[in-house]
Amino acid sequence: MISRQPLSQAHVAELAQEFEGMDAEDVMGWAMDAFGSRIAISTSFQAEGIVAIDLAHQIDPGVRVLTVDTGRLPQETYDLIDRVREHYGISVEIHYPDQDHLSSMTTKYGTNSFYNSVLQRLRCCEIRKVDPLKIALGGLDAWITGLRRSQSETRANIPKVAIDLSKGDIVKVNPLADWSSDDVWDYIRTRGLPYNFLYDQGYTSIGCAPCTRPIESGEDPRAGRWWWEN
Repeated sequence: MISRQPLSQAHVAELAQEFEGMDAEDVMGWAMDAFGSRIAISTSFQAEGIVAIDLAHQIDPGVRVLTVDTGRLPQETYDLIDRVREHYGISVEIHYPDQDHLSSMTTKYGTNSFYNSVLQRLRCCEIRKVDPLKIALGGLDAWITGLRRSQSETRANIPKVAIDLSKGDIVKVNPLADWSSDDVWDYIRTRGLPYNFLYDQGYTSIGCAPCTRPIESGEDPRAGRWWWEN
């Protein structure tokens, strides 16, 4: 077991290089052994998050799973959370936006201010999603995500482990970084895992209901998010 002392940037960089030759199961195993109760999976219950939960649950059935309820999620996502709880017999920690900040924003700009400008959309995401996640991760030494490099250009170079400077310098573990979409869905189907039924309706990236739509044939998988900004 690795010492629970904070990992340095240099050490984490070395681990990131080492992990490039390791599969997701081994990276997940390292993370859970290294951080024990001081690590959690954070997921919005997209397909990748389900895979991360399944991998971690095989190692430790008591793994912490947390999510942020933005208040604007599709009903299908809420239904999936309950199905995941039942499938694994686990608790899911649900965190919510600060109600004073949310009330202030909606009172000043309206309930759908995210349509008005990129700046207001980013502010909505910050209040509903980013800030609650930072609070949820407080007290942890590391967190696990389902991020993949092929999801978007901004994620093309994500390492399998890094220091997350935006979350209080805790360790961020991305075991699925080098997986393809086909890898994710092959795993889900092989294991018979629960997933969001919106995927069967042409959705490829699922967030808040007003900000998510199905994509057309040939569109980028992320084209269904904030499409009005294009």
